[in-house]
Amino acid sequence: MVAEHTFRPPYFHRNVMSEFMGMVWGKYDAKVGFVPGGASLHSVMSAHGPDAPTFEAASAAPLAPRKFEEGLAFMFETNLLLKVAPWALEAPHRDRDYQKAWSALPKLFKAPAAE
Repeated sequence: MVAEHTFRPPYFHRNVMSEFMGMVWGKYDAKVGFVPGGASLHSVMSAHGPDAPTFEAASAAPLAPRKFEEGLAFMFETNLLLKVAPWALEAPHRDRDYQKAWSALPKLFKAPAAE
């Protein structure tokens, strides 16, 4: 997070691997509401990245080194597909609106005009 001349949070993207991430303590720097004990799974080629408020703040921030000491998260990556247990899919504390974190992201790229 101290690289110079870069956009701070990971951009909205897709991976050729699965990412499992969890929050240990503090706050997460790329998604509002991702709390300690929380976890997320982004399977192969599922789009993900920072939420809209994080994107807006990072886009307006000066490109200067910044050390983040407000939380501790971890991530495991694998080229294998991870299976989610049925009890996890039906857990009452599951964030069923998770995808809405990206609904307010601005559309910055336009499709080329058809000829």
